[in-house]
Amino acid sequence: MAADTVTSRARVVSGMRPTGRLHLGHLVGALGNWVPLQEKYDCFYFVADWHALTSDFADTSQLTSYTYENVADWIGAGLDPEKSTFFIQSLVPEHAELYLMLSMVVPVPWLERVPTYKEQQETLKDKDLSSIGFLGYPLLQTADVAMYDARFVPVGEDQVAHLELAREVVRRFNNVFGGSAPGGDVLVEPQALLTTFGRLPGLDGDKKMSKSLGNTIHLSDSADEVRKKVMRMYTDPKRVRADIPGTVEGNPVFTYHDAFNANTAEVDDLKARYRAGKVGDVEVKTKLSLALNARLDPIRERRAAVLAKPDRLREILFEGSTRARRAAQGTMERVRDAMKISYK
Repeated sequence: MAADTVTSRARVVSGMRPTGRLHLGHLVGALGNWVPLQEKYDCFYFVADWHALTSDFADTSQLTSYTYENVADWIGAGLDPEKSTFFIQSLVPEHAELYLMLSMVVPVPWLERVPTYKEQQETLKDKDLSSIGFLGYPLLQTADVAMYDARFVPVGEDQVAHLELAREVVRRFNNVFGGSAPGGDVLVEPQALLTTFGRLPGLDGDKKMSKSLGNTIHLSDSADEVRKKVMRMYTDPKRVRADIPGTVEGNPVFTYHDAFNANTAEVDDLKARYRAGKVGDVEVKTKLSLALNARLDPIRERRAAVLAKPDRLREILFEGSTRARRAAQGTMERVRDAMKISYK
C-alpha cells in the first residue's frame, strides 16, 4: 500500500524463503493465492531470509541475490508494491526480539511435535538440522505473524499444524502477560485463511516440483528453455508409440495442460485423441510449451522491467521494510509494557 495509508482492511501476513529461483510450483501455489488477496486485504509479504538460514546456513552466498530475484518474480506474477507491503525479514530486527520473548513461555515439546520437524529431518539428511534455529522455526513464524496483528494467514491444509501452534503460542503468551496489558490481550491470535495451494508434479514425474531435484520450470526461463524442458517431460511410460492408447490421469503433461492451457477445447481434444492412440507426445508437448510461454511471457516482461531498475527494486524493499518496522516497533512497545520490562 503506497505510503502509510490507514486502512480498515483486515491484515494478512505471509512470507517466502529466498532459497532459489521461483518456478511454476510457486506460481500455482503461494503466488497464485497472494495476488488476489491484495485486492481484499492489507497484505504484508516478506522475504523470509532468516528462515532460509534455519536449513541453508552452510551456504549463504546467493541469499541476497535470490531475495531481489524472487521479489522481481512476485511483481512479474502480479503482486503490486502499491497495494501490498513488501519487506525483508532481517531488516526488521524486532522479529528476533519477539521470537526471544515468545521462547520464554513455550515448552520445547510443543516445537518437537510439529509434523514437519521430524519429516524434514528425514528428507533433508544431507543438511545439519540439529540447530536450535531449526527447532525454533515455527516459533519464528509465530513472531512474524503476531508482530503485525495479522488477522489471517493464508495456508494450505498441510500447513494448518504450523498455524495452530502459532495460535497456541499467542494464547499462552496472552494468558501469562495479558492481565497486565491495557484492554486485555497483548497479541492477536491469527486465523487460518484456507487457500487452495495447487501442487504440480515435477517434470520427471515426481510428486513435487523441487529445485533440489532439478525438475522445475522457472518463471525466469526463456521461451526456448521452457520448450526444451517440456519436450523432456515424463509422460505415460507404457506408451511406446503414438498409436497406442495412453493414460491421461496422472500424466504430468496433461496436469500442466489443465493448469496452464486456457484453451480448454484444445485440452479436451488432446485428451480424447491421447486415450484413443491418435496423437503423439510431440504434438501434446508442443501445444503445452506454447500455452506455458503464453502464460509466462507477461511475467517475464514485468520481471525484466523491474530488474532493469535495481535501484527501484531496492527502494521498494527498503521502503516496505521501514513501514513494517514502524508497525513492529509499536507491537514491541506493547509487549515490553505487558512484560514489565519497559524502561522509560
